[in-house]
Amino acid sequence: MTEAIRPLIAGNWKMNGLKSALGEFEAMIAGAGALAGKADLLVCPPATLIAGFADKALGSKLAVGAQDCHARASGAHTGDLSAEMLADAGASAIIVGHSERRADHGETDAIVRQKAEAAWRAGLVAIVCIGETQKQRDAGQTLDICGRQLAGSLPDGATAANLVVAYEPVWAIGTGLTPTPKDVEQVHRFIRGVLTDRFKAEGGKIRILYGGSVKPSNAAELMAVTDVNGALVGGASLKATDFLAIAEAC
Repeated sequence: MTEAIRPLIAGNWKMNGLKSALGEFEAMIAGAGALAGKADLLVCPPATLIAGFADKALGSKLAVGAQDCHARASGAHTGDLSAEMLADAGASAIIVGHSERRADHGETDAIVRQKAEAAWRAGLVAIVCIGETQKQRDAGQTLDICGRQLAGSLPDGATAANLVVAYEPVWAIGTGLTPTPKDVEQVHRFIRGVLTDRFKAEGGKIRILYGGSVKPSNAAELMAVTDVNGALVGGASLKATDFLAIAEAC
């Protein structure tokens, strides 16, 4: 953990959650107040729940975000949602470039960059995801892949106020597997170097999250790693007890 940077614990609910999940979200709101002095908390539910969750969280210490957006503000794009629409629903941040979007929808670095720019256009924070596959890791390409994704996915003009970078090794997402703290430190140190080289002093303030099978049992160890400024949590963010326990690890 980098002491000067306020941690962010972000929950990505992915394609999970119905209106009946409001009780879990309310429990997160109740627990967020006690953690507000130590970390920022964000939950990114499915788009169908954003407006309702944002209304419920109004005035609390728990923010609501979105999982994706279209690059354009409006137009003939059936089924898509613009960053402006998500902001209007109450989102304060948007996850872009998640490996599941890159794999399932063929999103390139250029598309991810356009979506990050769209988030900024709407006044929202872009949480840009990067990470290598098992095959790439086995080939010793982790830093090359992460460097390429950073170069192609991050727009110019990034600041600590509008950008968060999330390192999520693809092979660790939902598998129960996690890199060693040493491996995480190596990648996060590399990301920090790329950010400072490109964005100078501002790059030293941008939050870098670790994601990939983060859970209460390993959160403290991961959050203690240098240049880990929080977590992007998947399945464990669906339960208030687990999500809040991970936040407490900060």
